[in-house]
Amino acid sequence: MLQTVAHYGCHFLLPLAVALVFYNSNWKFAYLIMILGMLIDLDHLLANPIFDPNRCSINFHPLHSYYAIGIYILLLIPKKTRLIGLGLVIHIIADLVDCALM
Repeated sequence: MLQTVAHYGCHFLLPLAVALVFYNSNWKFAYLIMILGMLIDLDHLLANPIFDPNRCSINFHPLHSYYAIGIYILLLIPKKTRLIGLGLVIHIIADLVDCALM
């Protein structure tokens, strides 16, 4: 139960906190863009089984690979892609929390 709360709390509350603190005047837009980082979970559809509560996503699914994570970090640098990068990196952090609690 704690693992689920921590995982989804990171997925939804951490982007909200970042949006409210750093993008206060445009927080709804910032939050929406960061939440779209959840779309990388579509790579779970390639796994068999699709959902395994005891599997760490990091470096198992293609969009959760170390190479992909490197690209997400690079997206933080240009201002134009920073929100996308933040959403993706926050998503990976949420999945790392999941892996650490296993």
